[in-house]
Amino acid sequence: MFFFGVIFVIFFVYLLIQTSAMAKNYFYITFLLAFFFTVSASAQDSKQLPKPQETTSIEGLSLYPNPVLNGKVYITSKNDLEKEIIIFDILGKKVLQTHLSSKELNVSDLVPGVYIIKISEENASATRKLIIR
Repeated sequence: MFFFGVIFVIFFVYLLIQTSAMAKNYFYITFLLAFFFTVSASAQDSKQLPKPQETTSIEGLSLYPNPVLNGKVYITSKNDLEKEIIIFDILGKKVLQTHLSSKELNVSDLVPGVYIIKISEENASATRKLIIR
């Protein structure tokens, strides 16, 4: 977006220099307008982006089988502590939330499709794509 603002300024300065004896005043006005539009567009772009969350990855995380064929997925990690599991559909709707103390998670109630699974263990978390067939 910044690039287009710079091109805008250069183009209008060129036109004003060619067509007006008062080019100096127009240059400042055009420059200020272009700067304003560029900064406001950049601010709007940054508002739309989600803020990255500071998370640490779960050491030795394994999620299998993926794709899931029999309605069960196994989740293991190096520490094998209790995990909080949240599964979201592709629209971001939470479809399953549970605590897992074993390695086996039953996902047979979920319709076949693509999901996002968020796994949290102690102060660490990880997200993965989960495919259910």
